[in-house]
Amino acid sequence: MLDAQHALAAIARKPPRLHAAPRRALVIGAGGALGAAVLEQVLATRRFERVGALVDAAMQPAVHGFSALRETELAPFAADTALVVFDRQRSANGREAAFVRPEPEGLIALAQRLHGGAVRRLIVVVPHTPSLMPMALQQGLADLDEAAVAALGFEQLVFMRMAQDARQAGGLNAPRRLARWMLSQLRWMVPQREQPVRAETVARVAAALAVQLHDAPHATRVVPATLLWQAAQSRDAATVVAEWLVPKAAA
Repeated sequence: MLDAQHALAAIARKPPRLHAAPRRALVIGAGGALGAAVLEQVLATRRFERVGALVDAAMQPAVHGFSALRETELAPFAADTALVVFDRQRSANGREAAFVRPEPEGLIALAQRLHGGAVRRLIVVVPHTPSLMPMALQQGLADLDEAAVAALGFEQLVFMRMAQDARQAGGLNAPRRLARWMLSQLRWMVPQREQPVRAETVARVAAALAVQLHDAPHATRVVPATLLWQAAQSRDAATVVAEWLVPKAAA
């Protein structure tokens, strides 16, 4: 027979705290200046159990919480968040050359592979300054097909990229022309009287997004230039990103 005192004690007892599953992040394209900054900032958040980077040469990382991953290790690593960084190749030392450098034309195939694994949140990062962009993007291959990637069904998808000039939209079908026009309204521009946003700012925003997307409403987003500019003026990029993801009026 159930003892009344035991029953009352069980009711009063607090339910066991549910521990969130450890989170893991993956950075693809960590060899360039922007990619290295993104990797550094994601590690600095200390919000991920492990942070991995895709490499094609042996590495012996000495940084706590960092994993250098070969292609065959991506699936077992089971990252829930991935950041793909398209960056201009620079004169690489041995360490930089070890990191896999993604190609813009391979984005869709790469996104398909990530979505087929454990990745549920994808952030695509492109330098906001044209001179720092890979040559393929400068020549118009910035046809990173947002619609095709969005159709894969990521819970969260964010593009941090420079919108192409509408004059480069010739030959696209109607949906792509519409998408191009919409993106052209979000040019990566800042007032000429101000200095351009640096790679460090882009990296801080990307890292903040990687952390906060987990709790944000599911959506596909394009980061506006105003967000980067606000982050550049603030010491707390995380707060700037949080207010953009969940505006106070809608909180």
